[in-house]
Amino acid sequence: MPVIDVQHLSKRYRDHLAVDDLSFSVERGEIFGILGPNGAGKTTTVEIIGGLRTADAGSVSVLGLDPRGDELRQRVGAQLQEAQLPDKLKVWEALDLYSSFYPHPADWEELLEELGLADKRTTAYNKLSGGQKQRLSIALALAGNPEIAILDELTTGLDPHARREVWQLIERIRDRGVTVLLDVRDDGAGFAVGSLRNRDSAGFGLDGMRQRLRRVAGNLEIESAPGEGTAINASVPAIAAEGGG
Repeated sequence: MPVIDVQHLSKRYRDHLAVDDLSFSVERGEIFGILGPNGAGKTTTVEIIGGLRTADAGSVSVLGLDPRGDELRQRVGAQLQEAQLPDKLKVWEALDLYSSFYPHPADWEELLEELGLADKRTTAYNKLSGGQKQRLSIALALAGNPEIAILDELTTGLDPHARREVWQLIERIRDRGVTVLLDVRDDGAGFAVGSLRNRDSAGFGLDGMRQRLRRVAGNLEIESAPGEGTAINASVPAIAAEGGG
């Protein structure tokens, strides 16, 4: 049984159709990526799955439950595109605060170590680099020991080195037993190929790529060339015609 099941999902904002008849499912232990250009409806989709928005049509089931229910808030962790913390809040303070929201939180000291933030423990949020802020966002999404982590446009605005580090972290999250749903912006500049080229630089091998990164609209072609790692060539029409996030 899929841990996330989306059937015929649609969402409209007044005259704008943000998501149009979208269906897909995610299995336990999978890293599932929604790939599309800016404005394709990716953020709207993950917000509906995370219980932050209500669909206009279709059905969404997360761990067999309605995503808007309170029970899921203890089982699903989310990092959202526009999430911000107070400038002066220290890294350890943020993790300690978020952990206090859950009855059975993860050990946030271990998260600091695992996500490479131990040396930034007492650093204020506004002193972190872009990649470090994303690491902290991931740690906060994992603070409640979730079964599913929802990560929204995690690598947007990061340099290539920081992007590679984030992809490697995503693989390690899956290795903790967490199912990962993420959306990835395709900006028309070879993002997918540049960031997900091979196992060494991106943390994804061809053996798992077919299962872990899938298009839910349009076509995804995965190619392997000897000595060249794994390249992704994607045809990426929008989930809906325009806008929507």
